[in-house]
Amino acid sequence: MVKILKTTYKDQVADYIYNLVLDGRYAPGDQLKESLLAREMGISRAPVREALKELIANGIVEYRPQVGNFIALLSPRRIVDSYTTRGVLEGYAIMTTRHEFGDEDIEELLAMVKNMQTLAEQGNRKMVVQVGGEFHDMLAGKSKNVQLAEYTRRLSLKLHVLFYKHWSSLYSPAEIGDRHKRIVDTLVAGDPVAIEVAVRDHYIETGTKIAELYQEIINTTPQGG
Repeated sequence: MVKILKTTYKDQVADYIYNLVLDGRYAPGDQLKESLLAREMGISRAPVREALKELIANGIVEYRPQVGNFIALLSPRRIVDSYTTRGVLEGYAIMTTRHEFGDEDIEELLAMVKNMQTLAEQGNRKMVVQVGGEFHDMLAGKSKNVQLAEYTRRLSLKLHVLFYKHWSSLYSPAEIGDRHKRIVDTLVAGDPVAIEVAVRDHYIETGTKIAELYQEIINTTPQGG
């Protein structure tokens, strides 16, 4: 039985489901059963239901009326849109707070870049996503815009699921490092336009690559008739 920490049950359930997806137990299109999740965690179905509602709002789970809850299966268009939106939001956040990043911040960001590349070389997919999330959260985290923070947080969870599954087929470890260092370099240079373009392109490139993979899957999957 999964040990529940002393935080809200709803948050624990949401984290549990999120990690099940990252660990490969659930894939896009798989159904999530409230009763099974509640039994695994040793809790009632009420917090499971609350967590599923939150994951639906975050775009990780989709509810199908009269059928149930499923891990969201995004279309190629929605994948590109999600990545593009995150890039626009994060690019704006960094551009407007660029003067608040000091030498220690830059050193920490560069250390994360190096760590990501090392983890990628080791094939540690989950930690690459985790450190990458911390990297981007730090970049966007100086913004005081509450709405921007909420939207970027929701998008982050969805994009982590997509990137975790596919990054090793999209980029080499060296490319993982280079792509993130490029953002830090533009931040150090301080050109606001260059910062926004670099961040936006960073996300659009990955979103486009993942969407192409999903389109290939759709094209090669036999259609029932």
